[in-house]
Amino acid sequence: MPRIIDVIEAADQGGQELVVRVPEVGSGDFRLGSQVIVRESQRAVFYRDGKSLDTFEPGRHTITTFNLPVLSGLLRMGTGGQDIFTAEVFFVNMREFTDLKWGTPEPITLRDTDFGLVRLRGYGHYTMQIADPKRFVDQFVGTQGMYRTGQINEFLRSTVISRMTDMWGENMTSILDLPRLFDELSAAMRATLQDDFEAMGLALKQFRIVSISPTEETAKAIDERASMGAIGDMAAYMQFKTARALGDAAQQPGGGGTGEGLGLGAGIGLGAGMAGMITNAMQGAAQPDGGAPNQPATPQTPAPPQPPTAPAVMTLEQAAAYLQVAPADIQALIDDGSLQARRIGSQYRIARKAIDDFLTG
Repeated sequence: MPRIIDVIEAADQGGQELVVRVPEVGSGDFRLGSQVIVRESQRAVFYRDGKSLDTFEPGRHTITTFNLPVLSGLLRMGTGGQDIFTAEVFFVNMREFTDLKWGTPEPITLRDTDFGLVRLRGYGHYTMQIADPKRFVDQFVGTQGMYRTGQINEFLRSTVISRMTDMWGENMTSILDLPRLFDELSAAMRATLQDDFEAMGLALKQFRIVSISPTEETAKAIDERASMGAIGDMAAYMQFKTARALGDAAQQPGGGGTGEGLGLGAGIGLGAGMAGMITNAMQGAAQPDGGAPNQPATPQTPAPPQPPTAPAVMTLEQAAAYLQVAPADIQALIDDGSLQARRIGSQYRIARKAIDDFLTG
């Protein structure tokens, strides 16, 4: 004797449930004359053999061959002469689903006009609604068994990240410009994703970018760029970085007399150069106010700084100073495998030979 369902409804559809299936497993036996109760926020889709048959709007419906004409090929004669057919019913939740989260699982590497290469993370939220119940059931429920927002959100997040990576790659200029463009980028992402959502039977109601932030390495590069702007003299800044790197090398355990000599030599060279600059400035200020100016003294040639000699094993910053680039550029070379490095805990160590091989290779 078949299990016949006379009243078909989903009374307790939760706020996170996209679809409720009747029956929960297997197929149900329905008869002509059964009642289908569809609430205002629902649509009912009859489904059989991998295909959606028909959709019922809100209200109370009595199943007949008139309001479900596809039944004519599904009917079978049951016990007692009653017309019975087998199918599943999916009650689709038509409410708006708000505050669905998206975020980049890994940093996105992009070209930047100010910093060369940057790595960015982003996150935000969006609002969606099921627009075409039949298409949604065919795309997700019938083939993939997705019933809740948590299940479909994982699928949609990959679509969002793919489109966002493409859009950032085409429109990215500088990370410094991004904070004032959040509204424009959010609107552009919503327009870009509309077709993708529509193809799945969904409507994207809102899309918001809450944050776009650099990774730790990129943030260091931004800090260094700000320091360069304050210094104003790139040559002086590079001399400062080289001297600091050599000083750090001299303080490394096991450096011995060699490291101390390197640090001392760099300090003497830089000190002599600064002394020469001060001497020239004082000579210019010492000229009398009236009469013919005194003959300019022969400028003192500052002692040249010691050539930067990098240690055999360098940190990320030392390698950047050695190559006269930003640490983020060194990090990018390590990430794509162009430069060999050894990770120790949270720090990298790069052999000078590896850098020389990279330059000559």
